[in-house]
Amino acid sequence: MSDQLRPRSNGSKNLKTVARHGRLKKSNAAVTVAKFIAGSLAVVLVSGFSVGAIATYDVAASVQPSVHLTNETNGPVPSIGAIDGGVNMLIVGSDSRVGQDAAFGPEDSTGDLNDVTMLLHISEDHSNASVISFPRDMFVAIPSCPDPTGGSFRAMSSQKINTTLTYGGLACTVLTVEKLTGLSIPFAAEVQFSGVMAMSSAVGGVPVCVASRIEDEYTGTFLDPGEHVLEGYDALQFLRTRHGLGDGGDLTRINNQQLFMSSLVRTIKSADTLSDPTKVYALAKAVTANMRLSDSLNSVTTLASIAIALKDIDLNQVVFAQVPTGSTTGGVKAVQPAFDNLFEAVAADQPLTLSGTTGRGTEADPNAPVEPAPVPVATTDPSAAADPAATEAPVATEAPGVVLSESVTGQTAGEYTCTRGRTLENQ
Repeated sequence: MSDQLRPRSNGSKNLKTVARHGRLKKSNAAVTVAKFIAGSLAVVLVSGFSVGAIATYDVAASVQPSVHLTNETNGPVPSIGAIDGGVNMLIVGSDSRVGQDAAFGPEDSTGDLNDVTMLLHISEDHSNASVISFPRDMFVAIPSCPDPTGGSFRAMSSQKINTTLTYGGLACTVLTVEKLTGLSIPFAAEVQFSGVMAMSSAVGGVPVCVASRIEDEYTGTFLDPGEHVLEGYDALQFLRTRHGLGDGGDLTRINNQQLFMSSLVRTIKSADTLSDPTKVYALAKAVTANMRLSDSLNSVTTLASIAIALKDIDLNQVVFAQVPTGSTTGGVKAVQPAFDNLFEAVAADQPLTLSGTTGRGTEADPNAPVEPAPVPVATTDPSAAADPAATEAPVATEAPGVVLSESVTGQTAGEYTCTRGRTLENQ
């Protein structure tokens, strides 16, 4: 059984046309824009921001006046509640330029790779959520996938996960991740890059912390240590940068994107955003205008019900995690048993607790806000106040759910982190 990637039957997708890691800025930008949108979709859903509700407004504003039928009866408007049970949704970012703005280059200038593959999991009781990233260069087994033009493609034992979108479309990426994780994934979204810079602008900019200077000639990103509020093109370039941070690899770029997404979640959930209808609508429009949805997800009601299920999840219970991988020739591979343990915990619907670092691309923000200490409860019993023994010792609490291996890097949406920059002399 050959592991050679067979081209799509219409011959329109050719992996050899895809520029990888070069100085061709347009191609590199396209890939990273797709990453931004994929991440932003996850962020919007995880943040509890009602994509579905805003999409409802957008759809309602564009439809023609309805026609009332003679046998119709007017009834109450149906209510939309939180979706029942848990949710597994795969979100992929495509670098295809088909149907995108001409500024990103000709439609045939790239292939169609899922350079972002993220699994959004919402717990059955809607108390926690996780967004799990699969590195684009991770080798996986690809099962037999349906050919969108008819028939099916052969299974392959070892290919990079980002070829699945070219190999058999969104359905193939879902089948591959299901085989890889053992999970059932009933919802999926493919996102592209038109209007992506409006995402950060819609919320008035996203604050990011830089621990050490970033210098990247490939993206033109030069940032001094400190906090920067980025939007539009500057936010895009920050997400593109790879050479200017950490060890210059794609894994540390994922760390940096998790930093950005966590900050975006906090920005979205802030009163400044949620109380501003213009920002809320602009953000939802920037996301929904760039999605291809599975049939199961192509419903305003479904989108709204998923968002409602997420709206009250605490920031510290939203976990961004990168699957544990180790180096192999030409890419990375899953590290066992940590990889299987991660998805066994997800399958068991357990809350995830990180024990590892945020990754080589980021570090803790030393100026992060400090939660105020709990205020002592006043007592009317003078003897209790006078007795030192009456003061209760702090009770140690265990981390909820499953504590993941240290090889699983990431952070929660409630954690404040800073980018570890890299100067030109160290590249």
